[in-house]
Amino acid sequence: MSNLPPQLRYTESHSWVIFEDDVLLVGITDYAQNALGDIVFVESPEDGMHYQQGQQIGMIESVKTGSDIYAPVTGKVVDVNEALINSPELINEDPYSAWIYKILPASKVEIEQLLTAKDYLNLINKN
Repeated sequence: MSNLPPQLRYTESHSWVIFEDDVLLVGITDYAQNALGDIVFVESPEDGMHYQQGQQIGMIESVKTGSDIYAPVTGKVVDVNEALINSPELINEDPYSAWIYKILPASKVEIEQLLTAKDYLNLINKN
């Protein structure tokens, strides 16, 4: 079973988010990092760019495969985690500390529609 902190919200594309100081920190879930295996590269979104909910925003490559990262909400990227450039394995070590980027949401409505930990657990148990 994957580790699912209850205070986070989740997407069907296996990202987690947490609201902090008016922005959302975004990363990938423990389930996703386990499925990918050893992560070797993270392509972060461009700082300052505006993205629509569900739009491809970056990519993660592992020794097994590559996986796209999608924007959990519509908004503007306000910061990227530079530590992942040289140490992408930080996601494998602690996926809920290794945020990938921060996004300033355009609306709180999309945040409220994200999955709870219970909803996300039901989703991954179907797979």
